[in-house]
Amino acid sequence: MNIMKLILGKKIGMTTIYDSEGKAQNVTLVESDKNIVTQIRTFDKDGYSAVQVGVKSSKKNREFDKIEEFRTKEDQIKDLKIKDEIKLENFEVGDIVKLTGITKGKGYQGVVKKWGFAGSPASHGHRHDLRAPGSIGSAYPQKVFKGKKMSGRMGGNTKTIKNLKVILIDLEKRLLAIKGAIPGNDGSFVKIWSDNKF
Repeated sequence: MNIMKLILGKKIGMTTIYDSEGKAQNVTLVESDKNIVTQIRTFDKDGYSAVQVGVKSSKKNREFDKIEEFRTKEDQIKDLKIKDEIKLENFEVGDIVKLTGITKGKGYQGVVKKWGFAGSPASHGHRHDLRAPGSIGSAYPQKVFKGKKMSGRMGGNTKTIKNLKVILIDLEKRLLAIKGAIPGNDGSFVKIWSDNKF
């Protein structure tokens, strides 16, 4: 049965673990409560193929804490049925996965923090404009072009990171340890699925 590996989990935070050679590995821990199939999308019925998964916490009474949809090939979900459980055991140490989360919101920020602008020199007549953006518009046409890098809301965007490696799986505590940093605040939900080329 060729089911795509996928899971919906909650980011716990980062830690360091050591491999068999004693080398430090910086990892992010993701906790995955029971994942239940809530909907199956097919080309015939919906025009695309996907599986919808809800994560159910044993600590709360409500039915699902979070529901997300994973786009897949239809032959990889043909054996799934609504109310089936997606098991953490499908993953193996060494798997290469993709991960999608919501980046940390940083509020309204200027161009130095948001875009990495250098700002003005700190001397020689540059008073009160150390972090100013500089020239904004143009002589002709007299307008600001769409997409201009300016100050504004930063963060809170959906971001997908590819080629992440599964370093450790703890089935008893329902934890995945993924190498490196992943987007989102601690406690936020992330989608993890196998990084196959479909």
